[in-house]
Amino acid sequence: MFVVMKRIFTRSVLPLMMLVLALASCKNAPKSQKTGMKYNDKTNGGFQVFKKTHPAPGPGLVPIEGGTFVMGGSLDQDVQFDYTFARARVPISSFYMDETEVSNNDWLEYLHWLSINFPTDRELYYNALPDTLVWRSALSANEPYVNNYLRHPSFQDYPVVGVSWEQANDYCVWRTDRMNENILRETGRLADWKTASNDGKKVPQLKKGEPFNTEIYLNGQNKGNGIDGKNMMPNLSPTAKVGANGKATRPVRLEDGIITQEGYRLPTEAEWEYAALGLVGNTENENISEGKMYPWNGMGVRSPKSGTRGLILANFKRGKGDYMGVAGSLNDKADITAPVRSYLPNDFGLYNMAGNVNEWTSDTYRQLSYEDFEGLNPYRGNQFTEKRMADASKGVLAKDKYGKAIHDPAKTDKKMSYADYLASQAAGANSGATNTNKAPANGAAPTGAPAPGNKYAPNTSLEGKPYTPDERGYNDTVNTVLYGRTTLINDRSKVYKGGSWNDMAYWLNPSTRRFMDQADASADIGFRCAMTNIGPAEIFPSGKSHFPVKKPKDFKPH
Repeated sequence: MFVVMKRIFTRSVLPLMMLVLALASCKNAPKSQKTGMKYNDKTNGGFQVFKKTHPAPGPGLVPIEGGTFVMGGSLDQDVQFDYTFARARVPISSFYMDETEVSNNDWLEYLHWLSINFPTDRELYYNALPDTLVWRSALSANEPYVNNYLRHPSFQDYPVVGVSWEQANDYCVWRTDRMNENILRETGRLADWKTASNDGKKVPQLKKGEPFNTEIYLNGQNKGNGIDGKNMMPNLSPTAKVGANGKATRPVRLEDGIITQEGYRLPTEAEWEYAALGLVGNTENENISEGKMYPWNGMGVRSPKSGTRGLILANFKRGKGDYMGVAGSLNDKADITAPVRSYLPNDFGLYNMAGNVNEWTSDTYRQLSYEDFEGLNPYRGNQFTEKRMADASKGVLAKDKYGKAIHDPAKTDKKMSYADYLASQAAGANSGATNTNKAPANGAAPTGAPAPGNKYAPNTSLEGKPYTPDERGYNDTVNTVLYGRTTLINDRSKVYKGGSWNDMAYWLNPSTRRFMDQADASADIGFRCAMTNIGPAEIFPSGKSHFPVKKPKDFKPH
């Protein structure tokens, strides 16, 4: 445990501490390898360069070092005859993943934040509520779970369920902003929590009705009295204005390596399967000594170890009518879900990658995804966007009434000329698309902003294609060539994996895959977050062989 905590401290705390000492003196400042000019020198322009560090992961995450693996390779049968038995070797970049599923307590924290920051916006809060009616069944006595499962303290460390794919994505965005805000406040780059809240007497927001948003902050739109912290970043630019304290300071930039813009997200299907399989524990010098059918070794679902011999290794349904075993010796100890840290973690340190609850991935479902994947980091579901500008000539981002940057469908697949870029933004402004940054008096969303809770409206899609559901919700008018006009598969069909407390052992295999509409929810589907690794693919380089890297020669003008 000490070694693990030491590693977490080293990877999470030390990089932030090092940034305080990152700016070297002019005498020892590193130099540009191409111009010979010193970095971090206010006399030659003040270009700032910080010590290159491997960024620390966000709270709750564990590192998943990437590599190649055979997607679908752990499945030895295709019981549904839906081509899930297909295999494809794919490479996965290193990333981070939640150690556990998101719990009820995690979701209640989210709901509480919404209630105190937007106390009069009942629609926003309502849309964030999980669908607790997923527990209700005409032929089951599960009604107590409808009111108790989410909120009762007995279930606080159980995985949240009744959450749609859409809600899970919104949570990831919220969690990213809260992580970054907390880093900035606790390190003094923003006003600290005590100052921002007036010692707990008000909600700590940057502006009234506008909480911290990562994209808006990184664009330099959050600064000034009441916002700036006591430990702002030094600004060495000759054009920088000196503040009241006699120093030129600035907000944090992405280049400083302190906060991340990408942040938390749902894992891709390929990432999820790779992480669940956890072959890292069976690999040495690129040789896999033993394959896996489950996140643990062996062909069975029971523990072979003395002391736990015979215990079920995951929370699932052994057979019809058998959810937990016989009284006096309950084998998996759970009738419905179990606490998120139940059972043993896999070799990556991830809990419940089989059983407990199925988990959403970010992928859109297609039956033949294995055959259509791209080379690196296979993923299906990209919907590219660009930030909307309130004033393109000044570089000011448009905001919705919640203080978030507004994203529009991307207009091109390449960088536009500056003239075309200004023209495209002007066209949006003339059509009423550019946001005014002010909410109308009636509480409606500002001009051009998505209506509250309508970000994933079923009659629209991000790329502007029509979508008209029939009474079953599956009438697809977009991909008529692919599967016909009426199909159970469309662009709103999202992949979930992992098996659950309500599933047979077959679904515990990481290669199995199912899908559900992105707005639907279930009592046996939850989720966990992931985060992209920024930097070298090798997460733990110590003790490994490396080619020596020579330092560049120091240029001295004659």
